[in-house]
Amino acid sequence: MDPLTPPKPRSSGMGMACYVLAAAVIVLGLAATASAEPGIDFNTLPVKGMVTMIDLGAKKCIPCKMMAPILEKMEKKYEGRAAIVFIDVWEHREQAGRFGIRAIPTQIFYDAEGKEMSRHVGFMSEADIVKTLGGLGVKP
Repeated sequence: MDPLTPPKPRSSGMGMACYVLAAAVIVLGLAATASAEPGIDFNTLPVKGMVTMIDLGAKKCIPCKMMAPILEKMEKKYEGRAAIVFIDVWEHREQAGRFGIRAIPTQIFYDAEGKEMSRHVGFMSEADIVKTLGGLGVKP
C-alpha cells in the first residue's frame, strides 16, 4: 500500500494515522510528481520578500481539518503582509520530501529572505500562529 494514500476512515486513531503516514514518506524516501494546486506555484515558495507560513497537511487528516478555518482566517487577516499557504501532501507527495516533513500537520515559518525561522509539528492554535508571525515582525 502506498503510505501517502489516505487511510480508510476509522472510528478512532485518525490523528495518529496522519503522523504515521507522513513519517513513512520520509523513512521510505517516496517521491512522486503532481501538478500544482490551483493558484499555487510551488517553485515560488517560500514567497520572496514576504514572511511565509506553509502548513503541510492533508484535507482529510483530523488535526489538519481543525486548522483549516484558522488558516483561512489568517490568510485574510495577514493579506499583503504575510503569505499563508496550505499544501496537501497526500495530493502533492513530492512536497513532503522537499520540506522534510516527518508528520502532519507541520507548519514552517520563513522570514522575508526565505530563511526557515521556525517549525512546528501538530495542531497549531491561532494564538500561536499570531505569536510566531509577530516574532517575525508581522503585525496582526
